[in-house]
Order: sequence, then structure tokens, then C-alpha cells
Amino acid sequence: MSPDPVTLGLQIVPTMGSAELVDTIVAAEELGYSYCMVADEGLMLDVYAVLGAAARATSTIRLGAVTNPYTRHPAATAAAIATIDEMSGGRAFVTLVAGGTMVLHPMGLERSAPLATMADTIEALRRLWRGEPVTWQGRRLSLEGAELATGTHSIPIWVAARGERMLALAGTHADGLVLMVKSDLGDAFGIAEKARAAAGTPLTRVYLDRLAYKPEMIEEAKHLYGYAIMDSPPRILRNLGLNDDEIAGLKDAFAQGGPEAVGRLVSDELVASYQIAGTPAECRHQLEHLIGAHHLDAFFVNIISPGPAANRELLTEVVAIATGR
Repeated sequence: MSPDPVTLGLQIVPTMGSAELVDTIVAAEELGYSYCMVADEGLMLDVYAVLGAAARATSTIRLGAVTNPYTRHPAATAAAIATIDEMSGGRAFVTLVAGGTMVLHPMGLERSAPLATMADTIEALRRLWRGEPVTWQGRRLSLEGAELATGTHSIPIWVAARGERMLALAGTHADGLVLMVKSDLGDAFGIAEKARAAAGTPLTRVYLDRLAYKPEMIEEAKHLYGYAIMDSPPRILRNLGLNDDEIAGLKDAFAQGGPEAVGRLVSDELVASYQIAGTPAECRHQLEHLIGAHHLDAFFVNIISPGPAANRELLTEVVAIATGR
């Protein structure tokens, strides 16, 4: 028997205009998507401005930011997410990432002490959302009589992680875990769940994928493969089926010629080890398998390009693949 269709979500990297972004979220809600998270990319559209607009234009879809502890103080993040929660009638959530070079470097910021900073951020958010004055000293952060004006909030905190220690931290401290590498799901969820064993509460399991079900999508995935391997820990590279010579060759190609050079070296098989890829029927079969094998609570499709018609078509086709209709 096939598993029930997984709950659907989308992540939007805000490369489009604000009106198009909000229209995309509205379209997703109409198509039955339960979650939307927008990436806080620093110098792109302001994530909280567009989420606020989306909160007023929607009624059921849950709205979240994918943000980091460095470009905004976590207390400011707590207030911003609480505002989205208030505007949306309790539909907010947040996904925390440790911060990447593409976001931090233009602002002259360093990714310092990511584990301690992430743990402090989660603690600060939860304390502030209790709606009481907070005076608290963490390892990297502190609060002095801080109190949100919006009162009490119950907002899920997810973490997107790759390294072993960050996965363990997510398992210990977060409400959910977001993963992005198909062949690494078993190992990554295993690390987080082992750390969570004493918590006694389930960890929401989310898989975020670009989904390549057309030949042009597979070709595009090949040119993005270099970004996938540059910051991946050895465990992920092993699970992708790469040996040391292949890893060195791909990294050298990226250094010399960027993603285009990497794309010429990447096979369909390498793409398929990283993400769901193939014909629509093959993608449906893979998604069904992943839901059952890894007990997924939600599948998110990644939207990284502008184009309202193309993105609505993508969202519609992902629903068809996920539901078998």
C-alpha cells in the first residue's frame, strides 16, 4: 500500500518582485500547499515585509522565514516572526540556518561559533515568545529586560542542518529538521533522532528538494551541483557516491570555471543521488519511497527563479506528482 500523500510546502528564494512573490504564495495556498518559507537572503527582498503582505493575502498556509543568527539580532527576529504570527492569526514558523558566505560576506560578517550561537538563538526566541520580561545570559547572546509587545506565541522552530554537530543540536533543541540531500536523509535523520532520544517529543521531518522531472530541469540541476558539494561535509559527499578523486576534480572545476564547468562533469546519476529526478512517474515513486522510508512529515519544493506562470505550473505539477493525480 502506498503511503498517504505527504504535506506539501515551498521555499522561495526572493529573486522576483514582491508582487510576484506574494502571488506565488497565494497560488500555493489555492493549490493546497500547507507551508511556505521565504529565504532571508540579506540584500534581496526583505523577508518580513513580503511575509506580512502574504499574511494579509492568505488564510490557511503557514508562513515562515529561513533566517540566520548573524544578519539580525535574534531578539529582532523574535519580534519580526511574532508580528507575522499576529498578522496571520497564528500561522508563523521559523527555520534557522547557521549562515552562508553568500549572505554574510557582503555585510562583512563572520560565521563565528555557529553551534553556540544557534543554541542561544533558539533559547532566546522561546524565552521571548513566552510574553514575559527576559533577562538572560547565554554563551554568545544576552537579553536585559527584553519583552515583546505582542504577548505570548507558540511558534515552531525548525533548523536546516548538514554537519553532524548541527544535526545533533537540531535533534536536541529544535521542533523540526530540514534536510536537502536525498541520499543523506537516513544518516542525517539518524544523527538528529539519536540526540533527541531523551526529549520524548517527535521531531518534524522535512525534505526540501528542487525536483527535476523534465530534461531541462535535470540539465539545470547539473549546473547547480557545484554549489551543493562546496560546503558539504564528508558524510554527505560519501553518501553522494563520490570518491576522493571525483570530489577533487569537481571542486577544481568549480574553482576554475564555476558552475558551468562543474555541470559538464555531472552525470544524470550524480543528480539523482542528490535530489529527486527522472520522469514524473519516477519522481512520484521516489517521493513515495522517501516518505515511507524516512517518515517524512512534509516535502518542500524549492523555487529559485522568477516567472509567475512558470512557478504556478511548477507548483501544480508538484501537486500532481505528490498525489498521483
